[in-house]
Amino acid sequence: MLVSAAVCPHPPVLVPAMAGEAAPELDAVRAACGEAVRRLGAGYSDASLRPPRLRAPEVDALVVVGGAPATRAYGPSALATLRPYGLDWTSPTGPAEAAAEPLPLSLSIGHWLLRREDAGDGARYEAVAFDAPPEDCLALGRRLAESAERVALLVMGDASACRSEKAPGYLDERAASYDASVASALAKADAVALAALDAGVSRELQAAGRAAWQVLAGAAGAAPDRRAHGLQAREPLGARGHMAGDLLADEAPYGVGYLVASWSRAV
Repeated sequence: MLVSAAVCPHPPVLVPAMAGEAAPELDAVRAACGEAVRRLGAGYSDASLRPPRLRAPEVDALVVVGGAPATRAYGPSALATLRPYGLDWTSPTGPAEAAAEPLPLSLSIGHWLLRREDAGDGARYEAVAFDAPPEDCLALGRRLAESAERVALLVMGDASACRSEKAPGYLDERAASYDASVASALAKADAVALAALDAGVSRELQAAGRAAWQVLAGAAGAAPDRRAHGLQAREPLGARGHMAGDLLADEAPYGVGYLVASWSRAV
């Protein structure tokens, strides 16, 4: 069962060494990400493994979810790296580094956030294809939520990249309202609203987080309802407790929406 989640963006410049002199521009987003990660409760049943800086109740499994070209799981030997983006940083380091499989950017930034908070030992990494259909994302989320008694997700995803004329996708007048709707869903822990995001519109607005957010929606209990026309979403009856949301950051400093949120389940 999903008991907590953190939602964070994954631009390479979130890492101060990547941003250089511009690093202070994302200080507020970094601080919000740190708070969201600390709220995850990424401890484990064995109290000796619980990261001391995390405050929330223990969980049995921590899974980092992020967009990538293809949906797949990564093994414990996977390597977080920013070398493709110009920074000679990898984690973990050691003799096995040369043979390790690199994580995609979203999961590498997730790994960096966990390490920054002295957390993440034993975390699992799941990539979801950027263009995965919503129903596939929801199904993956359900499988992850059912993988342990108490599951925490670190969900990595940027909002639209069309918020200004200098944005990677240039200015699209729909981008601000799209991001506002996602921010509202994250603030309310509204899994149904996330599940209903349109994949085509998300792609047009270059919202890299759509698939990962819908994995979160599936983990939180949303499911496709095919009794109506099109893909809608419903929450199953009898779910234990409900998710509460807290939006910690909503910024677009480079014309790209960066949203940070924390979800927790009342049980």
